[in-house]
Amino acid sequence: MKVYNQYRAAELDLPEGSWAWNVYGAGAENMGKDDQPELLPIPRPDADQMLVRIDSVGLCFSDVKILRAGGSHPKLYNRDLSREPTRLGHEVSLTVIEVGADLQDRYHAGQRLAVQPDIYQDGKSTAYGYTIPGGLIQYHLMGAEMLDTDDGACLLPLPDTMGYAEASTLEPWGCVMAAYTQRRRLEPEPGGTMWIIGRPGDEREYLFSAGLDAPATIVLTDVPESVRQLVERTSAEKIVRNGIGIDDYQVLVDELTDGAGFDDVILLDPRTATTVGAAAQHIARRGTLNLVGKTALDGLVDTDVGRLHYDYTAYLGGQGPDIADSYGPTRNRCELRSQGTTVFVGAGGPMGLMHVQRAIQQPDGPRTIIATEVSDERLKSLEERLAHLAQSNDCELITFNSRTSETSLHDFVMSVTGDQGADDVVVSVPIAGVMAEADTLMKPDGMLVFFAGVPNGTLAPLNLSAVYLDNAQYTGTSGLTIHDQQQVVDLASRGDLSPGSIVGAVGGMRAAKDGLQALVDGSYSGKVLIFPQIHDLPLMGLDELKERLPAVGAKLSPGDTWNDEAEAALFDSLLGG
Repeated sequence: MKVYNQYRAAELDLPEGSWAWNVYGAGAENMGKDDQPELLPIPRPDADQMLVRIDSVGLCFSDVKILRAGGSHPKLYNRDLSREPTRLGHEVSLTVIEVGADLQDRYHAGQRLAVQPDIYQDGKSTAYGYTIPGGLIQYHLMGAEMLDTDDGACLLPLPDTMGYAEASTLEPWGCVMAAYTQRRRLEPEPGGTMWIIGRPGDEREYLFSAGLDAPATIVLTDVPESVRQLVERTSAEKIVRNGIGIDDYQVLVDELTDGAGFDDVILLDPRTATTVGAAAQHIARRGTLNLVGKTALDGLVDTDVGRLHYDYTAYLGGQGPDIADSYGPTRNRCELRSQGTTVFVGAGGPMGLMHVQRAIQQPDGPRTIIATEVSDERLKSLEERLAHLAQSNDCELITFNSRTSETSLHDFVMSVTGDQGADDVVVSVPIAGVMAEADTLMKPDGMLVFFAGVPNGTLAPLNLSAVYLDNAQYTGTSGLTIHDQQQVVDLASRGDLSPGSIVGAVGGMRAAKDGLQALVDGSYSGKVLIFPQIHDLPLMGLDELKERLPAVGAKLSPGDTWNDEAEAALFDSLLGG
Protein backbone atom coordinates (compact mmCIF):
# COMPACT_ATOMS: atom_id res chain seq x y z
CA MET A 1 0.00 0.00 0.00
CA LYS A 2 3.04 2.28 -0.24
CA VAL A 3 2.01 4.26 -3.33
CA TYR A 4 -1.61 4.50 -2.23
CA ASN A 5 -0.59 5.80 1.18
CA GLN A 6 1.66 8.39 -0.46
CA TYR A 7 -1.29 9.59 -2.50
CA ARG A 8 -3.54 9.69 0.54
CA ALA A 9 -0.93 11.76 2.40
CA ALA A 10 -0.41 14.08 -0.62
CA GLU A 11 3.34 13.42 -0.42
CA LEU A 12 4.02 13.08 -4.16
CA ASP A 13 5.53 15.82 -6.29
CA LEU A 14 3.34 17.52 -8.89
CA PRO A 15 3.70 16.29 -12.46
CA GLU A 16 4.70 18.61 -15.28
CA GLY A 17 1.11 19.02 -16.49
CA SER A 18 -2.51 18.06 -15.83
CA TRP A 19 -4.47 15.78 -18.17
CA ALA A 20 -8.02 17.02 -18.78
CA TRP A 21 -11.15 16.23 -20.80
CA ASN A 22 -12.51 19.67 -21.68
CA VAL A 23 -15.79 19.87 -23.62
CA TYR A 24 -15.82 22.29 -26.57
CA GLY A 25 -19.29 21.63 -27.94
CA ALA A 26 -22.09 19.09 -28.35
CA GLY A 27 -21.16 15.52 -29.20
CA ALA A 28 -18.44 13.12 -28.09
CA GLU A 29 -16.16 14.39 -30.86
CA ASN A 30 -15.97 17.72 -29.01
CA MET A 31 -14.74 16.17 -25.77
CA GLY A 32 -10.95 16.47 -25.58
CA LYS A 33 -8.59 17.02 -28.51
CA ASP A 34 -8.32 14.43 -31.28
CA ASP A 35 -10.34 11.99 -29.18
CA GLN A 36 -7.82 12.17 -26.34
CA PRO A 37 -7.44 14.16 -23.11
CA GLU A 38 -5.18 17.20 -23.41
CA LEU A 39 -2.23 18.17 -21.24
CA LEU A 40 -2.69 21.55 -19.54
CA PRO A 41 -0.39 23.57 -17.27
CA ILE A 42 -0.92 23.21 -13.53
CA PRO A 43 -1.74 26.71 -12.22
CA ARG A 44 -0.68 28.17 -8.89
CA PRO A 45 -3.46 29.46 -6.62
CA ASP A 46 -4.05 33.13 -5.84
CA ALA A 47 -4.64 34.21 -2.25
CA ASP A 48 -8.36 33.31 -2.42
CA GLN A 49 -7.92 30.01 -4.29
CA MET A 50 -6.62 26.53 -3.65
CA LEU A 51 -5.15 23.90 -5.93
CA VAL A 52 -6.88 20.52 -5.67
CA ARG A 53 -6.08 17.08 -7.03
CA ILE A 54 -8.99 15.03 -8.36
CA ASP A 55 -8.72 11.51 -6.98
CA SER A 56 -11.83 9.87 -8.42
CA VAL A 57 -14.85 10.75 -10.53
CA GLY A 58 -18.11 8.84 -10.77
CA LEU A 59 -19.74 9.06 -14.18
CA CYS A 60 -23.47 9.79 -14.38
CA PHE A 61 -26.02 9.77 -17.18
CA SER A 62 -26.35 13.50 -16.53
CA ASP A 63 -22.85 13.77 -18.04
CA VAL A 64 -24.15 12.11 -21.19
CA LYS A 65 -27.01 14.62 -21.36
CA ILE A 66 -24.56 17.53 -21.13
CA LEU A 67 -22.34 16.08 -23.82
CA ARG A 68 -25.30 15.57 -26.13
CA ALA A 69 -26.73 19.06 -25.61
CA GLY A 70 -23.51 21.08 -25.41
CA GLY A 71 -24.04 24.76 -24.69
CA SER A 72 -27.82 24.42 -25.09
CA HIS A 73 -28.06 22.37 -21.88
CA PRO A 74 -30.25 24.30 -19.39
CA LYS A 75 -27.41 24.63 -16.89
CA LEU A 76 -25.03 26.02 -19.53
CA TYR A 77 -27.29 28.91 -20.54
CA ASN A 78 -26.48 28.81 -24.29
CA ARG A 79 -22.77 29.13 -23.64
CA ASP A 80 -20.33 29.08 -26.56
CA LEU A 81 -18.23 26.14 -25.45
CA SER A 82 -15.76 26.62 -28.28
CA ARG A 83 -14.67 29.81 -26.51
CA GLU A 84 -15.50 28.92 -22.92
CA PRO A 85 -15.32 25.13 -22.54
CA THR A 86 -16.72 23.22 -19.61
CA ARG A 87 -15.75 19.85 -18.18
CA LEU A 88 -17.80 16.86 -17.07
CA GLY A 89 -17.58 15.12 -13.71
CA HIS A 90 -19.63 16.14 -10.67
CA GLU A 91 -19.31 13.02 -8.49
CA VAL A 92 -15.87 13.93 -7.21
CA SER A 93 -13.42 13.07 -4.44
CA LEU A 94 -10.42 15.38 -4.15
CA THR A 95 -7.34 16.26 -2.09
CA VAL A 96 -6.16 19.81 -1.31
CA ILE A 97 -2.60 20.36 -2.60
CA GLU A 98 -1.87 24.05 -2.08
CA VAL A 99 -3.88 26.74 -0.26
CA GLY A 100 -3.81 30.48 -0.93
CA ALA A 101 -2.99 32.82 1.94
CA ASP A 102 -6.58 33.98 2.51
CA LEU A 103 -7.92 30.41 2.85
CA GLN A 104 -5.36 28.88 5.17
CA ASP A 105 -7.64 29.26 8.19
CA ARG A 106 -10.22 27.06 6.42
CA TYR A 107 -8.26 24.47 4.44
CA HIS A 108 -4.87 22.75 4.54
CA ALA A 109 -2.71 20.69 2.20
CA GLY A 110 -3.54 17.01 2.37
CA GLN A 111 -7.17 17.62 3.37
CA ARG A 112 -9.60 15.27 1.64
CA LEU A 113 -12.99 16.57 0.48
CA ALA A 114 -16.02 15.56 -1.55
CA VAL A 115 -17.94 17.97 -3.80
CA GLN A 116 -21.60 18.88 -3.37
CA PRO A 117 -22.24 19.91 -6.98
CA ASP A 118 -25.76 21.37 -6.79
CA ILE A 119 -24.53 24.96 -6.39
CA TYR A 120 -26.39 28.26 -6.45
CA GLN A 121 -24.82 31.72 -6.69
CA ASP A 122 -27.24 34.60 -6.06
CA GLY A 123 -30.11 32.22 -6.71
CA LYS A 124 -28.75 31.01 -10.08
CA SER A 125 -27.72 27.39 -10.63
CA THR A 126 -23.98 27.20 -11.31
CA ALA A 127 -23.51 23.50 -10.74
CA TYR A 128 -20.04 21.92 -10.65
CA GLY A 129 -19.50 19.71 -13.68
CA TYR A 130 -21.99 21.85 -15.61
CA THR A 131 -21.59 25.64 -15.50
CA ILE A 132 -18.41 25.26 -13.44
CA PRO A 133 -15.92 22.91 -15.17
CA GLY A 134 -15.87 19.62 -13.28
CA GLY A 135 -13.62 16.82 -12.19
CA LEU A 136 -12.37 15.06 -15.34
CA ILE A 137 -8.98 16.68 -14.85
CA GLN A 138 -6.03 15.82 -12.65
CA TYR A 139 -5.53 19.23 -10.97
CA HIS A 140 -7.49 22.48 -10.98
CA LEU A 141 -8.11 25.62 -8.96
CA MET A 142 -11.08 26.24 -6.70
CA GLY A 143 -12.14 29.68 -5.55
CA ALA A 144 -15.25 31.65 -4.68
CA GLU A 145 -17.32 29.78 -7.29
CA MET A 146 -17.05 26.72 -5.02
CA LEU A 147 -16.24 28.15 -1.60
CA ASP A 148 -18.60 31.14 -1.29
CA THR A 149 -21.95 29.98 -2.66
CA ASP A 150 -25.46 30.78 -1.44
CA ASP A 151 -25.09 27.87 1.00
CA GLY A 152 -21.43 28.46 1.87
CA ALA A 153 -18.68 26.09 0.75
CA CYS A 154 -19.87 23.17 -1.34
CA LEU A 155 -17.15 20.84 -0.05
CA LEU A 156 -17.61 18.08 2.51
CA PRO A 157 -14.67 17.00 4.75
CA LEU A 158 -14.04 13.27 4.57
CA PRO A 159 -12.94 10.87 7.30
CA ASP A 160 -9.57 9.16 6.82
CA THR A 161 -11.35 5.81 6.70
CA MET A 162 -13.17 6.61 3.44
CA GLY A 163 -11.59 5.65 0.13
CA TYR A 164 -11.60 7.64 -3.09
CA ALA A 165 -14.30 5.66 -4.86
CA GLU A 166 -16.50 5.61 -1.76
CA ALA A 167 -16.25 9.40 -1.55
CA SER A 168 -17.19 9.80 -5.22
CA THR A 169 -20.38 7.85 -4.58
CA LEU A 170 -21.50 10.32 -1.90
CA GLU A 171 -23.24 12.48 -4.51
CA PRO A 172 -25.42 9.74 -6.04
CA TRP A 173 -25.94 8.19 -2.61
CA GLY A 174 -26.97 11.61 -1.31
CA CYS A 175 -29.57 11.83 -4.10
CA VAL A 176 -30.93 8.46 -2.98
CA MET A 177 -31.08 9.61 0.65
CA ALA A 178 -32.88 12.79 -0.45
CA ALA A 179 -35.65 10.66 -1.94
CA TYR A 180 -36.66 9.67 1.59
CA THR A 181 -36.15 13.07 3.20
CA GLN A 182 -39.22 15.30 3.24
CA ARG A 183 -38.82 17.86 0.45
CA ARG A 184 -42.49 18.74 0.06
CA ARG A 185 -44.03 21.69 1.85
CA LEU A 186 -46.63 20.30 4.24
CA GLU A 187 -48.23 23.47 5.62
CA PRO A 188 -49.99 26.46 4.01
CA GLU A 189 -47.46 28.97 2.71
CA PRO A 190 -47.01 31.94 5.08
CA GLY A 191 -47.86 35.09 3.15
CA GLY A 192 -48.93 33.03 0.15
CA THR A 193 -52.05 32.83 -1.97
CA MET A 194 -54.57 30.09 -1.20
CA TRP A 195 -57.44 29.05 -3.44
CA ILE A 196 -60.35 27.11 -1.89
CA ILE A 197 -62.66 25.50 -4.43
CA GLY A 198 -65.99 24.11 -3.25
CA ARG A 199 -68.69 22.09 -4.95
CA PRO A 200 -72.09 23.70 -5.40
CA GLY A 201 -74.61 21.91 -3.18
CA ASP A 202 -72.05 20.78 -0.59
CA GLU A 203 -73.53 21.73 2.81
CA ARG A 204 -70.98 19.98 4.97
CA GLU A 205 -69.76 21.79 8.09
CA TYR A 206 -66.00 22.11 7.62
CA LEU A 207 -63.35 23.04 10.17
CA PHE A 208 -59.88 24.54 9.68
CA SER A 209 -58.18 24.10 13.05
CA ALA A 210 -54.70 25.34 12.08
CA GLY A 211 -52.94 27.11 9.21
CA LEU A 212 -55.72 29.28 7.83
CA ASP A 213 -53.99 32.38 9.20
CA ALA A 214 -50.90 31.73 7.09
CA PRO A 215 -51.98 32.97 3.63
CA ALA A 216 -51.98 36.68 2.80
CA THR A 217 -54.69 36.15 0.21
CA ILE A 218 -57.52 33.60 0.12
CA VAL A 219 -59.58 33.12 -3.03
CA LEU A 220 -63.00 31.51 -2.60
CA THR A 221 -64.90 29.68 -5.33
CA ASP A 222 -68.32 28.14 -4.58
CA VAL A 223 -67.39 27.29 -0.98
CA PRO A 224 -69.93 26.22 1.69
CA GLU A 225 -71.08 28.82 4.18
CA SER A 226 -69.05 27.20 6.97
CA VAL A 227 -65.82 27.80 5.03
CA ARG A 228 -66.74 31.37 4.15
CA GLN A 229 -67.25 32.12 7.84
CA LEU A 230 -63.91 30.56 8.74
CA VAL A 231 -62.12 32.71 6.19
CA GLU A 232 -63.93 35.87 7.35
CA ARG A 233 -62.24 35.48 10.76
CA THR A 234 -58.75 35.70 9.26
CA SER A 235 -56.80 38.82 8.35
CA ALA A 236 -56.20 37.59 4.81
CA GLU A 237 -57.43 39.49 1.79
CA LYS A 238 -60.61 37.75 0.58
CA ILE A 239 -61.40 37.41 -3.08
CA VAL A 240 -64.60 35.70 -4.23
CA ARG A 241 -64.84 34.21 -7.72
CA ASN A 242 -67.92 31.98 -7.93
CA GLY A 243 -69.10 29.99 -10.92
CA ILE A 244 -65.66 29.54 -12.47
CA GLY A 245 -65.26 26.53 -14.75
CA ILE A 246 -62.02 24.73 -15.41
CA ASP A 247 -61.65 26.51 -18.75
CA ASP A 248 -61.35 29.76 -16.77
CA TYR A 249 -58.72 28.56 -14.29
CA GLN A 250 -55.79 29.94 -16.29
CA VAL A 251 -57.40 33.37 -16.48
CA LEU A 252 -57.74 33.41 -12.70
CA VAL A 253 -54.14 32.29 -12.23
CA ASP A 254 -52.87 35.01 -14.54
CA GLU A 255 -55.00 37.67 -12.83
CA LEU A 256 -54.20 36.81 -9.22
CA THR A 257 -50.73 35.21 -9.31
CA ASP A 258 -49.14 36.68 -12.45
CA GLY A 259 -49.17 33.19 -13.91
CA ALA A 260 -47.04 31.65 -11.15
CA GLY A 261 -49.85 29.52 -9.73
CA PHE A 262 -51.43 29.33 -6.30
CA ASP A 263 -49.26 28.35 -3.35
CA ASP A 264 -52.05 26.23 -1.92
CA VAL A 265 -55.16 24.86 -3.60
CA ILE A 266 -57.90 23.16 -1.56
CA LEU A 267 -60.59 21.10 -3.27
CA LEU A 268 -63.64 20.34 -1.11
CA ASP A 269 -65.69 17.25 -1.88
CA PRO A 270 -64.06 16.67 -5.30
CA ARG A 271 -65.99 14.36 -7.59
CA THR A 272 -64.40 14.48 -11.06
CA ALA A 273 -60.87 13.58 -12.11
CA THR A 274 -60.96 16.33 -14.71
CA THR A 275 -61.50 19.03 -12.07
CA VAL A 276 -58.68 17.70 -9.88
CA GLY A 277 -56.30 17.48 -12.83
CA ALA A 278 -57.13 21.01 -13.95
CA ALA A 279 -56.66 22.45 -10.45
CA ALA A 280 -53.34 20.61 -10.03
CA GLN A 281 -51.96 22.34 -13.11
CA HIS A 282 -52.23 25.66 -11.33
CA ILE A 283 -50.31 25.07 -8.12
CA ALA A 284 -47.02 26.92 -7.86
CA ARG A 285 -43.60 25.29 -7.54
CA ARG A 286 -43.53 23.56 -4.13
CA GLY A 287 -47.26 24.17 -3.98
CA THR A 288 -49.82 21.93 -2.32
CA LEU A 289 -53.10 20.45 -3.52
CA ASN A 290 -55.27 19.49 -0.54
CA LEU A 291 -58.13 17.13 -1.38
CA VAL A 292 -60.84 16.86 1.29
CA GLY A 293 -63.72 14.49 0.70
CA LYS A 294 -65.35 11.12 1.29
CA THR A 295 -66.38 10.12 -2.25
CA ALA A 296 -64.06 8.58 -4.83
CA LEU A 297 -63.41 10.45 -8.06
CA ASP A 298 -64.97 9.25 -11.29
CA GLY A 299 -61.62 8.08 -12.65
CA LEU A 300 -57.86 8.45 -12.64
CA VAL A 301 -56.29 11.91 -12.69
CA ASP A 302 -53.87 12.89 -15.44
CA THR A 303 -51.10 14.09 -13.15
CA ASP A 304 -47.97 16.05 -14.04
CA VAL A 305 -45.36 13.54 -12.86
CA GLY A 306 -42.57 15.80 -14.08
CA ARG A 307 -43.57 18.48 -11.57
CA LEU A 308 -43.84 15.90 -8.80
CA HIS A 309 -40.14 15.18 -9.38
CA TYR A 310 -38.71 18.59 -10.21
CA ASP A 311 -41.13 21.07 -8.59
CA TYR A 312 -41.89 19.13 -5.39
CA THR A 313 -45.61 19.61 -5.81
CA ALA A 314 -47.48 17.97 -2.92
CA TYR A 315 -50.76 16.08 -3.02
CA LEU A 316 -52.28 16.03 0.46
CA GLY A 317 -55.69 15.00 1.66
CA GLY A 318 -58.11 13.66 4.20
CA GLN A 319 -61.76 12.89 4.70
CA GLY A 320 -62.42 15.93 6.88
CA PRO A 321 -64.31 17.70 8.25
CA ASP A 322 -61.11 19.40 9.52
CA ILE A 323 -59.29 20.66 6.43
CA ALA A 324 -56.11 21.15 8.47
CA ASP A 325 -55.84 17.42 9.17
CA SER A 326 -54.31 16.94 5.71
CA TYR A 327 -51.22 18.94 6.58
CA GLY A 328 -48.16 18.09 8.65
CA PRO A 329 -45.86 15.07 8.84
CA THR A 330 -48.29 12.74 10.61
CA ARG A 331 -50.30 12.00 7.44
CA ASN A 332 -47.44 12.60 5.02
CA ARG A 333 -44.62 10.13 5.36
CA CYS A 334 -41.57 9.98 3.11
CA GLU A 335 -39.75 6.92 4.50
CA LEU A 336 -40.22 3.30 3.49
CA ARG A 337 -42.68 1.47 5.72
CA SER A 338 -41.04 -0.58 8.44
CA GLN A 339 -41.43 -4.34 7.97
CA GLY A 340 -43.34 -3.71 4.75
CA THR A 341 -43.00 -4.70 1.11
CA THR A 342 -41.21 -2.37 -1.31
CA VAL A 343 -41.08 -2.68 -5.10
CA PHE A 344 -38.16 -1.09 -6.96
CA VAL A 345 -38.91 -0.54 -10.64
CA GLY A 346 -35.74 -0.24 -12.71
CA ALA A 347 -33.67 -1.76 -9.94
CA GLY A 348 -30.75 -2.95 -12.07
CA GLY A 349 -29.24 0.42 -12.98
CA PRO A 350 -26.71 2.16 -10.72
CA MET A 351 -29.28 4.34 -8.96
CA GLY A 352 -31.81 1.52 -8.68
CA LEU A 353 -29.15 -0.68 -7.10
CA MET A 354 -28.48 2.02 -4.52
CA HIS A 355 -32.15 2.25 -3.61
CA VAL A 356 -32.32 -1.51 -3.14
CA GLN A 357 -29.13 -1.59 -1.09
CA ARG A 358 -30.32 1.24 1.14
CA ALA A 359 -33.59 -0.58 1.78
CA ILE A 360 -31.74 -3.78 2.65
CA GLN A 361 -29.31 -2.07 5.02
CA GLN A 362 -31.83 0.32 6.55
CA PRO A 363 -32.42 -0.46 10.24
CA ASP A 364 -36.04 -1.51 10.70
CA GLY A 365 -36.67 -1.15 6.97
CA PRO A 366 -38.84 -3.24 4.66
CA ARG A 367 -38.63 -6.99 5.03
CA THR A 368 -39.71 -7.97 1.51
CA ILE A 369 -37.98 -6.29 -1.43
CA ILE A 370 -39.07 -6.89 -5.02
CA ALA A 371 -36.50 -5.72 -7.59
CA THR A 372 -37.79 -5.47 -11.15
CA GLU A 373 -35.84 -5.08 -14.39
CA VAL A 374 -36.11 -5.93 -18.08
CA SER A 375 -32.67 -7.56 -18.18
CA ASP A 376 -31.83 -10.98 -16.75
CA GLU A 377 -28.16 -10.01 -16.79
CA ARG A 378 -28.79 -6.98 -14.61
CA LEU A 379 -30.96 -8.97 -12.23
CA LYS A 380 -28.24 -11.59 -11.91
CA SER A 381 -25.70 -8.87 -11.15
CA LEU A 382 -28.05 -7.38 -8.56
CA GLU A 383 -28.42 -10.73 -6.84
CA GLU A 384 -24.66 -11.30 -6.86
CA ARG A 385 -24.06 -7.89 -5.29
CA LEU A 386 -26.85 -7.75 -2.76
CA ALA A 387 -28.11 -11.23 -1.90
CA HIS A 388 -25.50 -11.65 0.84
CA LEU A 389 -26.52 -8.30 2.34
CA ALA A 390 -30.19 -9.26 2.27
CA GLN A 391 -29.44 -12.53 4.02
CA SER A 392 -27.36 -10.85 6.74
CA ASN A 393 -30.04 -8.20 7.27
CA ASP A 394 -32.96 -10.67 7.40
CA CYS A 395 -34.59 -9.38 4.20
CA GLU A 396 -36.28 -11.36 1.46
CA LEU A 397 -34.93 -10.20 -1.91
CA ILE A 398 -37.10 -11.20 -4.89
CA THR A 399 -36.22 -10.38 -8.49
CA PHE A 400 -38.63 -10.17 -11.43
CA ASN A 401 -38.09 -9.57 -15.15
CA SER A 402 -41.17 -7.72 -16.34
CA ARG A 403 -40.25 -8.21 -20.00
CA THR A 404 -39.74 -11.97 -20.15
CA SER A 405 -42.18 -13.20 -17.53
CA GLU A 406 -45.53 -14.61 -18.60
CA THR A 407 -47.04 -12.95 -15.52
CA SER A 408 -47.61 -9.20 -15.43
CA LEU A 409 -45.76 -7.16 -12.83
CA HIS A 410 -49.08 -6.24 -11.23
CA ASP A 411 -50.14 -9.86 -10.87
CA PHE A 412 -46.72 -10.85 -9.57
CA VAL A 413 -46.75 -8.18 -6.86
CA MET A 414 -50.28 -9.14 -5.88
CA SER A 415 -49.31 -12.80 -5.62
CA VAL A 416 -46.39 -11.92 -3.33
CA THR A 417 -48.49 -9.62 -1.14
CA GLY A 418 -51.67 -11.69 -0.92
CA ASP A 419 -53.55 -9.23 -3.18
CA GLN A 420 -52.77 -6.38 -0.79
CA GLY A 421 -50.27 -4.50 -2.94
CA ALA A 422 -46.92 -3.06 -1.95
CA ASP A 423 -46.44 -0.61 0.89
CA ASP A 424 -44.02 1.40 -1.25
CA VAL A 425 -43.05 1.57 -4.92
CA VAL A 426 -39.89 3.39 -6.06
CA VAL A 427 -39.54 4.14 -9.78
CA SER A 428 -36.11 4.77 -11.33
CA VAL A 429 -37.34 4.64 -14.93
CA PRO A 430 -38.16 7.98 -16.63
CA ILE A 431 -41.14 6.70 -18.65
CA ALA A 432 -44.67 7.95 -17.95
CA GLY A 433 -46.28 4.61 -18.78
CA VAL A 434 -44.04 2.81 -16.30
CA MET A 435 -44.89 5.43 -13.67
CA ALA A 436 -48.60 4.90 -14.26
CA GLU A 437 -48.22 1.11 -14.02
CA ALA A 438 -46.34 1.52 -10.74
CA ASP A 439 -49.38 3.23 -9.25
CA THR A 440 -51.36 0.03 -9.70
CA LEU A 441 -48.90 -1.93 -7.55
CA MET A 442 -49.59 -0.05 -4.29
CA LYS A 443 -51.71 -0.68 -1.30
CA PRO A 444 -54.41 1.99 -0.91
CA ASP A 445 -52.25 3.71 1.74
CA GLY A 446 -48.97 3.08 -0.06
CA MET A 447 -46.25 5.49 -1.19
CA LEU A 448 -45.11 6.01 -4.78
CA VAL A 449 -41.69 7.65 -5.22
CA PHE A 450 -40.73 9.06 -8.62
CA PHE A 451 -36.94 9.08 -8.44
CA ALA A 452 -36.30 9.35 -12.17
CA GLY A 453 -37.39 12.63 -13.70
CA VAL A 454 -39.43 13.21 -16.83
CA PRO A 455 -39.97 16.68 -18.33
CA ASN A 456 -42.49 18.95 -16.66
CA GLY A 457 -45.81 18.59 -18.45
CA THR A 458 -45.53 14.80 -18.72
CA LEU A 459 -48.86 13.35 -17.62
CA ALA A 460 -49.61 9.95 -16.13
CA PRO A 461 -53.01 8.68 -14.85
CA LEU A 462 -52.86 8.26 -11.06
CA ASN A 463 -55.44 7.19 -8.50
CA LEU A 464 -55.55 10.43 -6.52
CA SER A 465 -58.78 9.36 -4.80
CA ALA A 466 -56.52 7.27 -2.56
CA VAL A 467 -54.79 10.43 -1.31
CA TYR A 468 -57.79 11.60 0.69
CA LEU A 469 -59.64 8.31 1.16
CA ASP A 470 -56.68 6.13 2.20
CA ASN A 471 -53.71 8.47 2.79
CA ALA A 472 -51.68 7.42 -0.24
CA GLN A 473 -48.44 9.31 -0.86
CA TYR A 474 -47.03 10.55 -4.17
CA THR A 475 -43.54 12.01 -3.92
CA GLY A 476 -40.61 12.91 -6.11
CA THR A 477 -37.18 14.36 -5.60
CA SER A 478 -34.40 15.96 -7.61
CA GLY A 479 -30.93 16.85 -6.45
CA LEU A 480 -29.52 16.85 -2.94
CA THR A 481 -27.93 18.96 -0.24
CA ILE A 482 -24.60 18.62 1.50
CA HIS A 483 -26.55 17.34 4.52
CA ASP A 484 -27.70 14.34 2.46
CA GLN A 485 -24.07 13.55 1.67
CA GLN A 486 -23.12 13.93 5.32
CA GLN A 487 -25.83 11.40 6.18
CA VAL A 488 -24.11 8.89 3.89
CA VAL A 489 -20.75 9.57 5.56
CA ASP A 490 -22.32 9.04 8.99
CA LEU A 491 -23.98 5.77 7.95
CA ALA A 492 -20.76 4.50 6.40
CA SER A 493 -18.74 5.46 9.49
CA ARG A 494 -21.14 3.46 11.68
CA GLY A 495 -20.99 0.47 9.36
CA ASP A 496 -24.69 0.81 8.42
CA LEU A 497 -23.98 1.39 4.71
CA SER A 498 -21.29 0.25 2.28
CA PRO A 499 -21.26 3.07 -0.30
CA GLY A 500 -18.40 1.65 -2.37
CA SER A 501 -20.23 -1.58 -3.11
CA ILE A 502 -22.15 0.22 -5.86
CA VAL A 503 -19.02 0.48 -8.04
CA GLY A 504 -19.44 -1.60 -11.20
CA ALA A 505 -16.44 -0.66 -13.34
CA VAL A 506 -13.19 1.28 -13.04
CA GLY A 507 -10.90 3.00 -15.49
CA GLY A 508 -8.13 5.55 -15.82
CA MET A 509 -8.19 9.02 -17.33
CA ARG A 510 -8.06 7.89 -20.95
CA ALA A 511 -11.05 5.59 -20.34
CA ALA A 512 -13.48 8.42 -19.52
CA LYS A 513 -15.08 8.44 -22.97
CA ASP A 514 -15.45 4.67 -22.89
CA GLY A 515 -17.10 5.05 -19.51
CA LEU A 516 -19.66 7.49 -20.88
CA GLN A 517 -20.45 5.16 -23.78
CA ALA A 518 -20.84 2.30 -21.29
CA LEU A 519 -23.55 4.34 -19.55
CA VAL A 520 -25.39 4.74 -22.86
CA ASP A 521 -25.05 1.03 -23.61
CA GLY A 522 -25.99 -0.05 -20.07
CA SER A 523 -22.83 -2.18 -19.97
CA TYR A 524 -22.51 -2.22 -16.18
CA SER A 525 -25.11 -2.40 -13.47
CA GLY A 526 -23.00 -0.40 -11.01
CA LYS A 527 -21.32 2.99 -11.13
CA VAL A 528 -18.44 3.67 -13.49
CA LEU A 529 -15.48 5.19 -11.59
CA ILE A 530 -12.61 7.05 -13.23
CA PHE A 531 -9.29 7.53 -11.41
CA PRO A 532 -7.70 10.58 -13.11
CA GLN A 533 -4.27 9.95 -11.57
CA ILE A 534 -4.08 6.58 -13.35
CA HIS A 535 -3.72 7.46 -17.01
CA ASP A 536 -3.83 4.25 -19.05
CA LEU A 537 -6.09 1.85 -17.12
CA PRO A 538 -8.70 0.62 -19.67
CA LEU A 539 -12.30 0.46 -18.55
CA MET A 540 -13.12 -2.89 -16.98
CA GLY A 541 -15.92 -4.33 -14.90
CA LEU A 542 -15.11 -5.65 -11.47
CA ASP A 543 -15.73 -9.19 -12.71
CA GLU A 544 -12.80 -8.70 -15.10
CA LEU A 545 -10.35 -7.67 -12.40
CA LYS A 546 -9.69 -11.21 -11.15
CA GLU A 547 -8.37 -12.21 -14.57
CA ARG A 548 -6.71 -8.99 -15.76
CA LEU A 549 -5.50 -7.61 -12.40
CA PRO A 550 -5.56 -10.59 -10.04
CA ALA A 551 -3.86 -8.72 -7.18
CA VAL A 552 -6.75 -6.26 -7.25
CA GLY A 553 -9.48 -8.83 -7.85
CA ALA A 554 -8.32 -10.85 -4.87
CA LYS A 555 -9.14 -7.95 -2.55
CA LEU A 556 -12.78 -7.53 -3.61
CA SER A 557 -15.49 -8.11 -1.01
CA PRO A 558 -18.18 -10.83 -1.22
CA GLY A 559 -20.22 -10.46 -4.39
CA ASP A 560 -17.10 -9.00 -6.06
CA THR A 561 -17.83 -5.58 -4.62
CA TRP A 562 -15.40 -2.69 -4.30
CA ASN A 563 -13.59 -1.73 -1.10
CA ASP A 564 -10.58 0.29 0.06
CA GLU A 565 -8.25 -2.72 -0.05
CA ALA A 566 -9.00 -3.24 -3.73
CA GLU A 567 -8.47 0.46 -4.35
CA ALA A 568 -5.07 0.39 -2.61
CA ALA A 569 -4.07 -2.68 -4.61
CA LEU A 570 -5.08 -0.93 -7.84
CA PHE A 571 -2.88 2.11 -7.14
CA ASP A 572 0.07 0.00 -6.00
CA SER A 573 -0.23 -2.36 -8.99
CA LEU A 574 -0.38 0.35 -11.62
CA LEU A 575 1.65 3.18 -10.11
CA GLY A 576 4.16 1.27 -8.01
CA GLY A 577 6.87 1.30 -10.67
